[in-house]
Amino acid sequence: MKPLLLGLLALLVPGSAWACLPGFETASKVTRDGATVAWKSEPAKIITGAPFALELAVCPAATRLSVDAHMPAHRHGMNYQPSIRALGEGRFRAEGLVLHMPGAWEFVFEVVNAAGKLTRLTANYQAP
Repeated sequence: MKPLLLGLLALLVPGSAWACLPGFETASKVTRDGATVAWKSEPAKIITGAPFALELAVCPAATRLSVDAHMPAHRHGMNYQPSIRALGEGRFRAEGLVLHMPGAWEFVFEVVNAAGKLTRLTANYQAP
């Protein structure tokens, strides 16, 4: 019932990010300067030290997206460089991410829109 209600609200609220992020209504998301990035991990539960992928949707649709993660308290990032594939219509898939130790991480998304504007968005994540 909740996803249906969110979907109906997206139709009723002009400019709602959900209108251009169908299928990501319950996903994690971050918004900054008019850009929204929503993501779901595969597997759904990220396991420390194991590779995972992110399915991403960007609203408004982006022409480019980069994804990274770092640990602010430790001042280092991942030991791996993810590969990112554009799927069209603001959708992307990032593969090969690994959070190699438990603790406080920060996902970093850099979005470039059709006008060439770069927006950097960050989201906190606690790795078990």
